Amino acid sequence: MKIIVITGASEGIGAEMARQLAAAHRSDVGLVLAARKMEALQAVACDCEALGAQTLCVRTDVGVRADCMALIEQTMAKFGRMDALINNAGISAQALLQDVPADKLDWYEDVMRINHWGSVWTTHAALPHLLHSKGSIVAVSSLAGIAGVPGRTAYSASKFAMTGFFEALRVELKQQGVSVTTAYPGVVLTQIRQHGLNAQGHALGSSGLKEEGAMTVQECARLIIQGMNQRKREVVMTGIGKLGRWLKLMAPGMVENLTLNAVKSEFQPK
Repeated sequence: MKIIVITGASEGIGAEMARQLAAAHRSDVGLVLAARKMEALQAVACDCEALGAQTLCVRTDVGVRADCMALIEQTMAKFGRMDALINNAGISAQALLQDVPADKLDWYEDVMRINHWGSVWTTHAALPHLLHSKGSIVAVSSLAGIAGVPGRTAYSASKFAMTGFFEALRVELKQQGVSVTTAYPGVVLTQIRQHGLNAQGHALGSSGLKEEGAMTVQECARLIIQGMNQRKREVVMTGIGKLGRWLKLMAPGMVENLTLNAVKSEFQPK
């Protein structure tokens, strides 16, 4: 049986990955579902169990190091092994730096702690077990971790940090049989941006990005799972993302214009 840990599994991409993995593997998979909302986690677990998967729900705030460690400890206590860790939990934010009051900058640290440090702490705790199984690590970053997006300085910083960390870790583990896949979704039809933070550190309530042509959660989850199964280095999900990666080297000004155009007018610099 393959044991897969998914953080941020109560909704959106994480929940959909759990369902797709359960559908693909049925009784041959054990899914450890981690998030802060236990009721929502248990609903996802019921969907997966109906498909034959075994599940374990662990209330986890990845912004708390002890929770990350406990997640892995409970995984090993129940299943005795780990084959994959999907670092999917994250928080969004949309605010121009000049609009953030000096006494509200603490939420920048919150974004970094959840998006970057949460994945570092969980990966560190899981690593001995993944080395033993020669398993897989997945980091769900963002196109904002390849090119900085205006109004998303905190979010982009956290995703760039993830990109650098997992890129270095991939090289460290290259000869030890553990794959490290970094996924770079673009705009996906989830509620992460609505739940994200505004300049005051409160829930934004709406998306700051243009969402026409956004990718479905189902397609995003499928591409991440495919990348993990094929042990790919990276999964850049959109044509504009792939193009932008190369343009950044040759025509960085053009990429800056592309990122500016992705942001709604009310969130653009005046």
